[in-house]
Amino acid sequence: MITIVDYGLGNIKAFVNVYNRLNIAIKIAHSVADLRASTKIILPGVGDFDHAMTLINNSGFRETLDDLVLNKKIPVLGICVGMQILAKSSEEGNLPGLGWINASVKKFDQETIPFKTHLPHMGWNTLDHIVGNKLLNDLEVSPRFYFLHSYYFDCNNTNNIIASTNYGIDFASAVNNVNIYGVQFHPEKSHHNGVQILKNFGNL
Repeated sequence: MITIVDYGLGNIKAFVNVYNRLNIAIKIAHSVADLRASTKIILPGVGDFDHAMTLINNSGFRETLDDLVLNKKIPVLGICVGMQILAKSSEEGNLPGLGWINASVKKFDQETIPFKTHLPHMGWNTLDHIVGNKLLNDLEVSPRFYFLHSYYFDCNNTNNIIASTNYGIDFASAVNNVNIYGVQFHPEKSHHNGVQILKNFGNL
């Protein structure tokens, strides 16, 4: 059973709609009790890092999430800000992240961005340098996804990067550390490639 954590951020209904079309069982966790039977977890997210971490820390989910992900090795997928809070810290705020991946979140240097509109990085862009990973199976060549962010995920261990995207610099757009996955883009807004990512996660 895939469980989407409702901690106050993210377009949860869009994920439910995709999984219903795929005929993959899904539920929404409104409480810790809803989390306990999870076999996979999705952390959605929009907005800023500190707000997301404040909501997580105040939700009552934090201790159970740490246990399920770090001890029981339940697969988890963080999306957009839900990916960024997997890191240890962010230049966007002052609170520590979940720290599930050895990484920090940094702001794009606008001097490196060769476009009239610098930030946020908004719209369609491609995944490049894709490595073999089950989350990324059966995508198109140079698959396009929808992005909306001004900060990027900077891995201290480059082996955690399973795909990158260029926006002035090459940044990690998909990451994996054992059972922990993150994507910077919004698969729920990315048409057939996004559906494939969510299907792949459901089939891990």
